[in-house]
Amino acid sequence: MSQLTENRTVTSIAANKAILKAFAKKRPVFLWGPMGIGKSELMQGIVDSGDIGNALLIDLRMALMEPTDIKGIPFYNKELGVMDWAPPVDLPSPELAKQYDTVVLFLDELNSAPQSTQAAAYQLVLNNRVGKYQLPSNVVIVAAGNRETDKGVTYRMPAPLANRFVHLEMRVDYESWLNWAINNNIHSDVIGHITVHKQDLFDFDPRSSSRSFATPRSWTFVSDLIDDDDMDEETLANLVSGAVGEGVGVKFMATLKNSGKLPNPSDVLAGKVKTLDSSVEISGRYSLTVSMCYELREAYEKEGTKGIEKFHKLADNFFRFMMDNFETEMVVLGARAALVTYKIPLRPKYLKNYKEFYDRFGKYIKASHNA
Repeated sequence: MSQLTENRTVTSIAANKAILKAFAKKRPVFLWGPMGIGKSELMQGIVDSGDIGNALLIDLRMALMEPTDIKGIPFYNKELGVMDWAPPVDLPSPELAKQYDTVVLFLDELNSAPQSTQAAAYQLVLNNRVGKYQLPSNVVIVAAGNRETDKGVTYRMPAPLANRFVHLEMRVDYESWLNWAINNNIHSDVIGHITVHKQDLFDFDPRSSSRSFATPRSWTFVSDLIDDDDMDEETLANLVSGAVGEGVGVKFMATLKNSGKLPNPSDVLAGKVKTLDSSVEISGRYSLTVSMCYELREAYEKEGTKGIEKFHKLADNFFRFMMDNFETEMVVLGARAALVTYKIPLRPKYLKNYKEFYDRFGKYIKASHNA
């Protein structure tokens, strides 16, 4: 009987849920996946979320560590007349652990570490101790690493060590990335481009000799570049291509040129701009939609329930602008972005354009939600 050889893959959202359940059972987790897809960001997000209480993340880059960084350093104890061990400084002390509900010990790049370092980590994972050092009871362990097919430096993990972990192999997923991008203020032009060209989110080919390629991590760098006003177009193009690769970089620079035709989203929401240049491509239209959703969410957080009517005037202009300037597919995409992705709380009774919007596009939005 043949056996399945491929590993089950999970999105970052699914990985988040699985990790929390594993934590509850005190089971170590190993995150597998290609470089740059957000393994470290996932762990930081779990710690920051409050789901495991007041938490601390200790991120150890195992590929840069020696066995003594885990086990400590031996020294001669004059008082006892024996060889003793100085405890490792990078591992959480009981005093530090007491300050938190949970301490996450993140052993990143574990399978890129020399096998002697892996052996020291094995003792820690297997017994929750190494030498005289004992892990505090509120410490949970997560390790991460690239796969052998990712062209990184990796060492085969000993089977006994591998068997101590729950293994989760992450895959790149647009919806998971979009949620993360929104909550981390990734530039709207990047979100607009990826939404239209989803294949550009992750463009790594292990057979290619290209030094640069698109990953969620490299798109974060591109987002930071766009926010730098003191940069000429040629320098920006060189840096973008150096981050995400030549082909994807050229496509993204075209998206940026397209976005130069876009109105100020604040002016649209205020009702000052009512029309859009018909030559703006779909990526530019979605970029504008994302920018308006950003501003709507900020307006709601600022106004709160006291400014509910003022907020809904902005939202009304948002829907009016889409109805007058976007094709049906783009209107549906924009409405889903506002209601589902950005979770903007709207009350139909405050929207004078609601009935027209619902009559024209309601059935399409419902169909897209059920798809």
